[in-house]
Amino acid sequence: MPMVEPHLLSKHVVLVDDDPALREMVGAIFAQQGFRTVTAFAAPTDALAYCREARSRGEEVHLLVLDVMMPLMNGLDLLERIRLVPGMEKVPAVFLTARDEPYDRIQGLGLGADDYIAKPFLPQELMLRVLAVLRRCYAQESPELDLGFCTVSLDTAEVTRPDGVVALTAKERAILATLAQNRGRIVTIDSLSLACWGDSFGYENSLMAHVRRLREKIERDPSAPEALVTVRGLGYKLTLR
Repeated sequence: MPMVEPHLLSKHVVLVDDDPALREMVGAIFAQQGFRTVTAFAAPTDALAYCREARSRGEEVHLLVLDVMMPLMNGLDLLERIRLVPGMEKVPAVFLTARDEPYDRIQGLGLGADDYIAKPFLPQELMLRVLAVLRRCYAQESPELDLGFCTVSLDTAEVTRPDGVVALTAKERAILATLAQNRGRIVTIDSLSLACWGDSFGYENSLMAHVRRLREKIERDPSAPEALVTVRGLGYKLTLR
């Protein structure tokens, strides 16, 4: 499976499919990758009502994953109606369907859908194509971190220190990006493990080792960290200048 950038894992996905087995499978794919909020519906009318209520409460929906062939209301009609909800005119949408006819594809893309995936599909294909949509629609926030002693570019995974430039590993970058998204707040060990490995069980020692090496790169004194601090019994917190 591809590695998911931490800032994408917080995006809220709404999944609509009347097939319980496929709904469970797609939900499991997202959960395995570490997505924290996937709201699934069997009925398009329930999904539409939820989107309206979410927007009235000020909650964001970041991605729609819609089956096309559903009773009462198909996915094309559902997307058209969701587009009428204030604040959801441009939410990205991906269609899942057993139909792969050119007319259906053109109609879906004409409604503003971002991709059209024919069943059956491989889990990796689904995730790669969903990630392509999310990356295009939600660029990395705050890619430059000022930590006082050094600056970190999340785009290039490089640390600029007074004595030169040091490269971050993929896991170190994932840890920093997750902490940066929650700057000033405690991030639990489970959340950081999910961001790095897609699982929260059994990675605490590995996480501690990565944090120790990361501090050697970003802290003036790794034994007395000022930017990446431990909150005993809870997790870690990042303080930006």
